Amino acid sequence: MKHRLISATATLALLAGSALAEDVRVYNWSDYIDEALLTKFTADTGLNLIYDVFDSNELLETKMLAGGSGYDVVVPSGTFLQRQISAGAFQKLDVAKLPNIANMWDVVTERTEQYDPDNAYSINYMWGTTGIGVNVGKVTELLGEDAPITSLDLVFKAENMAKLAECGVHFLDAPTEMIPMALQYLGENPDSHDPEVLAKAEDVFMAIRPHIQKFHSSEYINALANGDDNMGHVTTGDIIHETRDFSLEPLRLYIVVVGALTAEYKVYIQVFFNL
Repeated sequence: MKHRLISATATLALLAGSALAEDVRVYNWSDYIDEALLTKFTADTGLNLIYDVFDSNELLETKMLAGGSGYDVVVPSGTFLQRQISAGAFQKLDVAKLPNIANMWDVVTERTEQYDPDNAYSINYMWGTTGIGVNVGKVTELLGEDAPITSLDLVFKAENMAKLAECGVHFLDAPTEMIPMALQYLGENPDSHDPEVLAKAEDVFMAIRPHIQKFHSSEYINALANGDDNMGHVTTGDIIHETRDFSLEPLRLYIVVVGALTAEYKVYIQVFFNL
């Protein structure tokens, strides 16, 4: 089994000069921090936290590369971090003021170095996986008991998607996640930068596009809770949250992995998948 690793990195943005000294402006992914912690931060530090959220790297990048965003800390994914560093959007970290940097997991830190050499501008904030979340009851109702739940055939074979369309299928609005998954399905290198290889993903998606309800990176959360969406390519943490907090019919995960971190991580994924 292969899985897709995503990494979000916290970086210091170059200030436009408009923010007041007692303000801290943060731009983060939606649903990434418990709101109670935001209140606690202000209580503990006395700083006024201005906290905004986004749900796609493209939205963040548009603001950062336009200049003058006004944010102190932003959280891009690793693949976008490199380009934003090259554009001069961030300032280097003063690690002398970050004593807890010694507690970072070296395995992930080494991974993020490919985007930020020496991790000079960023600290890994969160890492995880994306995968296929499936409401087993709904899917087997439409495809039968032998539905290929643990295979990407489930979402990339047009005949399957044509039947699944009525139960609601959402995909992430994230090309850096979706294209590698399609390439993995085709047996190509999911990290390829070859234009001819990347172009092959287009045919995969065009064949199933009529059956996809929506490409969106956060709306599927409410759609799952409401029963409007019963399958999709999602971040794995959201599936756990929906099943636990909304007492939904158990959802199953098929985690698409591209390069395992460690042997222990492989074991964790296998156990997680079987829950």
